Amino acid sequence: MIAKSPEITVESHPLRHVDDYLEVGQKAGASDVHLAANARPRWRLHGRLEPIWPDAPRLTPEHTAALAEAFVPDVYKNELRTRGDSDFAYANEFGRYRTSVVRQRLGTEIVFRVINANVRTMDELELPEYLKVLTRYQNGLILATGSVGTGKSTTLAAMVEQINMERHDHIITLEDPIEYVLKSKNCHLTQREVFTHTESFATALRAALREDPDVIMVGEMRDLETISLAITASETGHLVLATLHTSNASRTLDRLLDVFPTEQQEQVRVMVSESLRGVISHQLIPRADGTGRVLALEILTNTPAVANVIREAKTYMLPGIIQTGKKQGMRLMDDALIDLYERRLISAEEAYARADQKLMVRQHLEK
Repeated sequence: MIAKSPEITVESHPLRHVDDYLEVGQKAGASDVHLAANARPRWRLHGRLEPIWPDAPRLTPEHTAALAEAFVPDVYKNELRTRGDSDFAYANEFGRYRTSVVRQRLGTEIVFRVINANVRTMDELELPEYLKVLTRYQNGLILATGSVGTGKSTTLAAMVEQINMERHDHIITLEDPIEYVLKSKNCHLTQREVFTHTESFATALRAALREDPDVIMVGEMRDLETISLAITASETGHLVLATLHTSNASRTLDRLLDVFPTEQQEQVRVMVSESLRGVISHQLIPRADGTGRVLALEILTNTPAVANVIREAKTYMLPGIIQTGKKQGMRLMDDALIDLYERRLISAEEAYARADQKLMVRQHLEK
């Protein structure tokens, strides 16, 4: 089932301001809105990228340039002119958006990621109860992983909100850009935006360690310096939550460790084996009834067996440990996919396409 486009006549195109397109997308429940030269306005609705109006005229380079000129802040216009691209948070009266504006071969292209204005709690997201245990550690490293647009930021915001409600600590978030606007509750909350309030994640993280933090949320660990500082912070009495663009727990740890020079990897493996609290890997999958998407999670929690595998660089053994670690809150992505299929939430085709061990998953699907 594909959602119907809103009933807006083609004669109304092109719309005058990006807010007009965003209002249409937000009301329909789209996760992204694309406005590109020589293309029809598009949205990503329930994970599927398609024209908002199939018979709408294509946007011209002049129109997308005018759209950008009307809403991009002056500081980012200069960046767009000199570098050719700019990323920032944009807000209007009915929403917030993670925004990317780029110059490309055909003209200007604008992409908006719709940010849910309300920070949903872990209960509202129906996240596994065991994940609340991770938020109660006083130190250590929690990693949310997955490809772009799979819900990592939403999960981390919910975990930060859980800490905000339960503890009396100082929470610092470092983001590019700030997505969810969080309000201090029992905790004191500081939100910093990279390139607006600081020049890089590494610079902000180094400064954060001097600001009496208890919890640090790093929007993305992009480079060796940021990863190294995050691991050090997690070892020195801080709870660090961060994201990586990896698909499962074993690949996450390989990526985390391989970024270091060979001569440092043994030492880093020991550090990570002691500081890691958990890895939460995400996939957002279209529902079988076409009404939205559903979250599938792989969860790894640190146990003596996991720590030993990390120290000995045998991460290929992690799937077996996760399989037998259900009492510690662990779950393989393939088991999550099978569960969603058995609950009729996703189709067999989606479960098979996203599985790691496809033969094993196919056997379950054919039962």
